[in-house]
Amino acid sequence: MTYRGVVLDVDGTVVRGDEPIPGAAEGLDHLAAAGCRRLFVSNNPTKRPPAYAERLGRAGFDVDPAEIITAGTVTTTYLGERHDDDALFVVGEPALVEQLTDAGLTVVDEAARAEAVVLSIDRSFDYDRLCAALRACEGDDVTLVGTDPDMLIPAAGGDLPGSGAIINAVAGVVGRDPDVVLGKPSEPALRIVRDRLGVSPSACLVVGDRLDTDVALGDRAGMTTALVRTGVTDDADLAESDISPDYVLDSLADVERILD
Repeated sequence: MTYRGVVLDVDGTVVRGDEPIPGAAEGLDHLAAAGCRRLFVSNNPTKRPPAYAERLGRAGFDVDPAEIITAGTVTTTYLGERHDDDALFVVGEPALVEQLTDAGLTVVDEAARAEAVVLSIDRSFDYDRLCAALRACEGDDVTLVGTDPDMLIPAAGGDLPGSGAIINAVAGVVGRDPDVVLGKPSEPALRIVRDRLGVSPSACLVVGDRLDTDVALGDRAGMTTALVRTGVTDDADLAESDISPDYVLDSLADVERILD
């Protein structure tokens, strides 16, 4: 099979923290030699593409910000299209709030003013913030939006709770699921990926370490999927999941055998 494009996960596939994952550089070289147009797609909602490019640069990878899409990108685009006039109450990092306000969206601190509630990873999340989120969701017409479903984030010192943990905490006390959860593998994320990559799904490869986001995105799009064992998914997860990748690789370096 000849591939003209590749969608690459970042954390757990290319880097862990600021450190390169063994085999990632070789894999990227193989993809470049095969002429694949690449797009790095991360469910991290806090970093803008330029900041992500700098982070990848610290790990030794030369990546243009135009090659990067994040859950922050998807969330900002989605809210700009659907909730551009709404007052947004955000449970999330300051960097996410900055992305939203820089796009001209209105973020409010008063829970009573909320017309939409945005839930994301928040490393300062506490009981008081949970109470505020509960109050913000009390209106009958308040829309509940999650930035991404990731329960865990691969980090240098071990896995950490992600946006999914915050979303589940708030959804549990509110008593309803979010109206939409963005990032991979959502349709809004897939639409941006298709538009940015400009490659037919049948000629595109998706490589990542998560079944429910990376592989599911590829399945939804009709792309070939490859799971790498360098992130959060182990053999037990693979055996128990209803989602099956087309290939399972020990690391990104093994992508060469798919390209042959």
